[in-house]
Amino acid sequence: MKSDIEIAQSAQMRPIKEIAAGFGISEDDLELYGKYKAKLSDDYLKKIEGNKNGKLILVTAINPTPAGEGKTTISIGLADALNRAGKKTIVALREPSLGPCFGVKGGAAGGGYSQVVPMEDLNLHFTGDFHAITSANNLLAAMLDNHIQQGNALQIDTRQIVWKRCLDMNDRVLRNIVVGLGAKADGFVREDHFVITVATEIMAILCLATDMDDLKDRLGKIIVAYNYAGEPVTAADLKAVGAMAALLKDAIKPNMIQTLEGNPALVHGGPFANIAHGCNSIRATKAALKMADYVVTEAGFGADLGAEKFMDIKCRKAGIAPDAVVILATVKALKYNGGVKKEDLALENLEAVKKGIVNLDKHIENLQAFGVPVVVTLNSFLTDTEAEYEFIKKHCEDMGCEFALAKVWAEGGAGGLELADKVIKTIENKKSELKLTYDLDMPLKDKIEAIATKIYGAGSVSYSSDASRMLKKIEKMGYGNLPVCMAKNQYSLSDDPNALGRPEGFNINIREVYVSAGAGFVVAITGTIMTMPGLPKVPAAENIDVEDDKIVGLF
Repeated sequence: MKSDIEIAQSAQMRPIKEIAAGFGISEDDLELYGKYKAKLSDDYLKKIEGNKNGKLILVTAINPTPAGEGKTTISIGLADALNRAGKKTIVALREPSLGPCFGVKGGAAGGGYSQVVPMEDLNLHFTGDFHAITSANNLLAAMLDNHIQQGNALQIDTRQIVWKRCLDMNDRVLRNIVVGLGAKADGFVREDHFVITVATEIMAILCLATDMDDLKDRLGKIIVAYNYAGEPVTAADLKAVGAMAALLKDAIKPNMIQTLEGNPALVHGGPFANIAHGCNSIRATKAALKMADYVVTEAGFGADLGAEKFMDIKCRKAGIAPDAVVILATVKALKYNGGVKKEDLALENLEAVKKGIVNLDKHIENLQAFGVPVVVTLNSFLTDTEAEYEFIKKHCEDMGCEFALAKVWAEGGAGGLELADKVIKTIENKKSELKLTYDLDMPLKDKIEAIATKIYGAGSVSYSSDASRMLKKIEKMGYGNLPVCMAKNQYSLSDDPNALGRPEGFNINIREVYVSAGAGFVVAITGTIMTMPGLPKVPAAENIDVEDDKIVGLF
């Protein structure tokens, strides 16, 4: 059996200008990065603003398990299947982070015969967007420390610096560091921290900004520290906005590549969903909606994280709404939620499926509460049985959802035709009326508790003394009307990663809160969630190499 990278490397890619031409995009509307990658020009994005919007399909999932689910694979396969069904369709995805590629995941461009290519480029340096974000973030950090070194005219309290440096790599030793050691000319000695690039506020800003003017406005609002009077100090105060915008000038433009079946894919931005808002850029999604009849996009991790933030943050800010949601599960993942050990997941176990399907139930109920029609799909595996399929199918239909098997990993778009048919019928016959989890004029604690109780199923929320103090300060500063971005582990509906299935009545503990004023949301961190991951005991990097001028081992 071929690996994902072997399948991708054996694909006959077409020049990206040919893929674009099929959607009425001229070569003048592209900024080419070689033969197979391009950015959409600002002139083109303005040109299509008056086009009618297509239909938007969100792909989400149950809580992830070691058995794997495959949202990106399903998203790409569904887009290919919709194109096969005669619907002009584009898939809009996030860019993968280098950290997980070299850590636990390997490649992140889909899988099997449902991938976007060139997959090596996408997984590694791509068009340089993440490097630009990293550089802009660290330029601001450098200007902040330089301002303090050069006399500190803004009276920055070095004990209240909140801006962190970043790196697009899993590196646990950088979580807590000391900078400024050495001579007086080497800076002020203080504690500092690194976060992974995909968790930065600049990543969130890039993905939420509508154009360069909006980007610069958001960059200027970034709070980097507080002065001795407790007042916020911003990137605009440090006169850093122009230079940061210069670094991000090209990164803000959506990227176009292709699926294995030669259909266009817009891949842009990449915030994590457990510590950020987990969606690709608004610019890419809105452009795709103007370019196609159907747009398939995804939200990171389970629906409790990615889909909630897609609705309550991205849709709210962009003025868009999904016409249908596809929620993904696997038989193995349901059995894992039902208490089966990883080594036994290949064995038929209807009782475990019945026990574990409660996790899927909760996500379905949440999505239906958002007012959007739901289609459930299973990523098919050879070890699945007909009895397991039949039980899950009937269970989902009894909950008012269409159901379809997906075989896109093995068959590409042809294996997604059943799912595409159910999605088309759902969009044509069921109305979507988006209802959000909370109103913006609610107090921040009420917003947090709405998410915790309605989405997660918590019975209560507790706050550390620092979190409570910061919530009051944020509201006093005038940011109380912002949406909330919850940072929570992805493996469970609760903040305990070991609480599988459908935990209920538990307590969610908020240990830290801060405002991302530029992104336009308040972050609430639960439990022990980390903003700088570490590498696993055996990182994927150990198996990645270059042989005969070809990258190998990238998943």
